Amino acid sequence: MRNASVQLRRLTGYITDAMPRGLYARSLIIIIAPMVLLQSVVAFVFMERHWQTVTQRLSTAVTRDIAAVIDIIETYPQDADYEQVIRMARERLNLNIAILPPDPLPAPAPKPFFSILDRILSEEITRQIGRPFWIDTVGNSNLVEIRIQLDDKVLRVLALRSSAYASNTHIFLLWMVGTSLVLLFIAILFLRNQIRPIQKLAEAAESFGKGRPLPTDFRPRGAIEVRRASLAFIQMRERIEKQIEQRTTMLSGVSHDLRTILTRFKLQLALSNDTKVNEALEKDVADMQSMLEGYLSFAKSDAKEETGELNLQDMLDHVRADGKLSGKTVRTSLIGRPDIVVRPGAFRRLVTNLTSNAFRYAESVEIVARNSKGWLTLTIDDDGPGIPEDQREDVFRPFFRLDEARNLNESGTGLGLSIARDIARSHGGDIRLDDSPMGGLRAELRLPV
Repeated sequence: MRNASVQLRRLTGYITDAMPRGLYARSLIIIIAPMVLLQSVVAFVFMERHWQTVTQRLSTAVTRDIAAVIDIIETYPQDADYEQVIRMARERLNLNIAILPPDPLPAPAPKPFFSILDRILSEEITRQIGRPFWIDTVGNSNLVEIRIQLDDKVLRVLALRSSAYASNTHIFLLWMVGTSLVLLFIAILFLRNQIRPIQKLAEAAESFGKGRPLPTDFRPRGAIEVRRASLAFIQMRERIEKQIEQRTTMLSGVSHDLRTILTRFKLQLALSNDTKVNEALEKDVADMQSMLEGYLSFAKSDAKEETGELNLQDMLDHVRADGKLSGKTVRTSLIGRPDIVVRPGAFRRLVTNLTSNAFRYAESVEIVARNSKGWLTLTIDDDGPGIPEDQREDVFRPFFRLDEARNLNESGTGLGLSIARDIARSHGGDIRLDDSPMGGLRAELRLPV
């Protein structure tokens, strides 16, 4: 029982893997599969019942005519050339007969692949006449040749194929297939128009997730449910953008007010004569100003920047130059195409925030950028002290400070990694921290491009 369930799960998995992933392809299968199944059942029933029945009756009638001709030849006296029998068979029975010498019958010919006429006609001759015979149902497409061994002669009969076989049934099949193709063509056109709005909605949602503007041709259309979903998406996007704009405006105002107060503090400190107190206060004022600038940048997160092309190789060369200026050993490599579509300023800031931490606490840094299959993976390894595993998610929280090990906020505001992850997620990606093969920390950025 367990093996059967395992096999069933495997079969279900194979079918799922073989099924197409797209909505358009799956919808086509939903339309085509029942139509093909229905047509197959109809064709089978038609072939099995109608075609075989009609052929059976026609073959029976032809065999009866041949049996009647044999009875006339053997029962009644005939002229030497059998002219009267030949004439009656041709005019009354639509059969072309000939009396041949009593030579042996030809060897049986190979059976045709589709042998419904050959099979039924042979059965009827055996049942009604009961004499040795030879038939050829494939030699001439319009005629069927039958040879029957009599006592001292051989009767050759040429009958029209249409008299023994339902030869016009292919017209029904052609009509069935033709109408199915026409209906399928109409269904595909209609389905494409219905699926296209859903595909456009998916593209718009994907663009929004990557921080890109909406496609220029996107608008609510299609069925009423798709229109409602498109309209809800547009409204949701507008609310999110409005909320971000309001947050940025509010924080800009707060920053401006606090800068005014900090300027007054600086002026008062400049007029004060207490040097020791001034140094401490000046340090606090500088920290407050740095914190305000960092928090304002975190709130803005470069959301208003338009997308454009960025050359990864140029960016890596710039990062390597910065590392050398800091006295660090930096190795960079690029795999895949160098050009990506992102918000260039925000993306450079993301990479700068990640690499600046590595330059601050490590001596050697290795950066690998891999652009393939629609995804960009940027891996930054260093030989620094690393970050404890239980605190790797905490460092992405704003203003979080490590108490030991690798203090990323020693001279900053604790917003570098928060801003980096915020930018990555606004592009539809994310940042993950892990152990580095070099002994320090690995920061892995992965986002769609």
